[in-house]
Parts: sequence; C-alpha cells; structure tokens
Amino acid sequence: MTSENVIGRHFDVQGGQVYAHVREGAGPALVFLHYWGGSRRTWDPVLRRLDPAQGFVAYDQRGWGDSTSVPGPHDLEQLADDAQRVINALGCSRHVLVGHSMGGKVAQMLAARKPGGLAGVVLVAPAPPAPIGVTEQVQETVSHAYDNEEAVLRSIDLMLTHDGLTPELRRQVVEDSLRGDDRARLAWPREGLVQDVSAGVGAIEVPVLVLAGSHDKVDPPTVLADHLLPLIPTASLAVLKDTGHLSPLEVPDQVAAHISAFVARL
Repeated sequence: MTSENVIGRHFDVQGGQVYAHVREGAGPALVFLHYWGGSRRTWDPVLRRLDPAQGFVAYDQRGWGDSTSVPGPHDLEQLADDAQRVINALGCSRHVLVGHSMGGKVAQMLAARKPGGLAGVVLVAPAPPAPIGVTEQVQETVSHAYDNEEAVLRSIDLMLTHDGLTPELRRQVVEDSLRGDDRARLAWPREGLVQDVSAGVGAIEVPVLVLAGSHDKVDPPTVLADHLLPLIPTASLAVLKDTGHLSPLEVPDQVAAHISAFVARL
C-alpha cells in the first residue's frame, strides 16, 4: 500500500518485533488482524477505500509477512498479547479491532479481556469461538493447504474464494501463504482452529459487527448465525454479497463501507 501519510513501523512484542503500516488520523484507530496465511497486505484494498483521515494500524502477525523472524509460540493467546502490545505502543485513547478469519478469533479473545479503550469489534468471516465439525481429517487437510504454490492455488479456487481473484491478488496470496514460518503455518490447524474460547466471549460488552460472506465455504453465514451470534450479546450480523472467505480481497468496497458505517455509529 502506498500513501504519503502511511508509515512503516516496527512494534516490540515478546521475542522480537512485528512490522506494521500505520496511519495517524481520526479515531478510534482501526487495528487490523489478518487471516491465517495472510499479511498486512490482505487489508490494502480495504484500507484504500477508507476515509483518508481514518487512523489505522495493519501489521504482520508473528510468523507471517515481514514478521516471520519473530519466534513462537504462535498460539491464540500469544497473538492476542501481541495485538495488545501494538495497541499500547500506538497510544491511542480508543480503538476498534478488525479481525479476519483467524484474526477474528484473536480479536474475540482480546475483546473478552475487556481491554481499556476498546470501542468496538468488526469480525470479518471470523472463525467461530468453538470449532464446528472440525475432525482430525479436516485438521490434516488444512495443515497442507499451503504446502506449495499448487496447493495454495487449489485452496484459493476450491475453498477460499467465490469468483476468484485478479492475477495480481492471486500472486499476493501465494506469496503470503508460502512465506509464513512453518511453525506459524501449523499452529492454526493443529491448535488455534480447535481451541474453544467460547467461555470468554460472553463478557464482550462493546458493539460487535460480524461480516459473513454469502458464499463462504470456510465460515458460512449460517454457522456464524448459529454458533457465534448467540454467544456474544452485543453482536449483529451482515452478509456480504458475492464473496467467499477472502472478502477483504474479493469485495473490499463492501467491507470498507461496513467498517466505516460501524465506526460512525460508535
């Protein structure tokens, strides 16, 4: 993402530093958490469509993007701790967590801790708090989704998207997926995916917007309506049209519009 008022910055976390793109601006600051296999770049199409005055931080979670050198653990608790460290270092008085897929589960965990300054949460195609229908066979299949370029392309076409992606975005997804640290790549299917965090999410008190893709094969609207919404009293659901799981890349216009409207209501 190129913009004069967006700066690259490193944030100290346990064991190292994560890399971020930061824009100072109108609050509350948006804190973007990418999906398993993604990077801060996953959010670029959405960020380009936000109000130019909107402040944000989009960072590479440990093990991904330009944060691959940060050692483990790569479990959900550590990722939530990392997010809190980034937020503390930003020093913003109010913030909104925006988490996609795995990042959505991290956002749920962090929001359940009731951190100071949290104004709201946007969950984009989030993994539900408790695993739904995840067998050992599913875990094994998912753990090989990013083994090589052919596997990533197959995942894009069969599971992750509805109408596919532009050639440029396909290259980006392949690069991000293959660049991930091996331990980070396996931590999600083997641990994070099956971790049950449902006991805590009922404590979330701030407004929560859930954005579900109409054709999402990973976390469909019906699953989120049945297995996430009832657990978070403050949550509401909106369905994104004509998209699969990678809605920040497939329909960034819709995602940005929903985020902007949500922030305006806070």
